[in-house]
Amino acid sequence: MQQEQQGRTRVSITEAARINGVTRQAIYVAIKQGKLKASKDEARWTIHLDDLELYRRDKYSRTKSMFNGEPLFDNMKGYYSINQIAKVLNVPPQKIYYATRVGLLKAMRKGAAWVVHMDDVKGYQENYLSKQVAPSQAI
Repeated sequence: MQQEQQGRTRVSITEAARINGVTRQAIYVAIKQGKLKASKDEARWTIHLDDLELYRRDKYSRTKSMFNGEPLFDNMKGYYSINQIAKVLNVPPQKIYYATRVGLLKAMRKGAAWVVHMDDVKGYQENYLSKQVAPSQAI
């Protein structure tokens, strides 16, 4: 569905959605919100591939979020999101949220996000996740 127009390669909303791995609706919303440049040729929207690449590069991502001028989840310094920790420990995110709520895992609130340090995760893993039920206690 690519076409050459005025020496520039352009794609339809459907093709842009396929390239980005999102729905057509997501692309359309991005256009309407002014986050993605597009032009309407007669009855259909077309998007230049360079504009699509800019949109993809600048698209909001929680992992790129900043708090007080610093990265929110700076993995190099050991700070991770709840979902990242859940993937590392191979448990559901709800289990991590519960552990932070009841005080089993230390987490700090930065803006709208919970941030967990890897040192705290290691302690949680050793003290709570690795505990096995003794055979004599099993029902």
